[in-house]
Amino acid sequence: MLTIRFNIPEAEMEFSAIRAQGSGGQNVNKVSSAVHLRFDITASSLPLPLKERLLALGDQRINKEGVVVIKAQQYRSQEQNRADGILRLFELVESVATVAAPRKATRPTKGSQTRRLDSKNKRGSIKALRGKVSD
Repeated sequence: MLTIRFNIPEAEMEFSAIRAQGSGGQNVNKVSSAVHLRFDITASSLPLPLKERLLALGDQRINKEGVVVIKAQQYRSQEQNRADGILRLFELVESVATVAAPRKATRPTKGSQTRRLDSKNKRGSIKALRGKVSD
């Protein structure tokens, strides 16, 4: 597997603080601790092959304009959610950075084919013996 190294400057990411969903008592209604991270793939400094693979990815976090939107709201502090969003963006880009080697078609060996057919015949004969006993 080939891995492409990349670097995403924080200047290419856009952060906006929003109120988190879910439980959290009074804190959830007062504090904007969740973070929306927006990253424009087409305007980024990523290598072209990486951009193409990201845009071809069928991920729901990537909209039609080629912008990745990640909502981080796991933690109670905005700084932790911001770091979590950045980490998740890196994981998304890393998932398309590794290129799998193309599969080479192979054929089973003559010996493995013979063993497979022998075991099938043996199993079939065992099942044939399960029939009704006739006098």
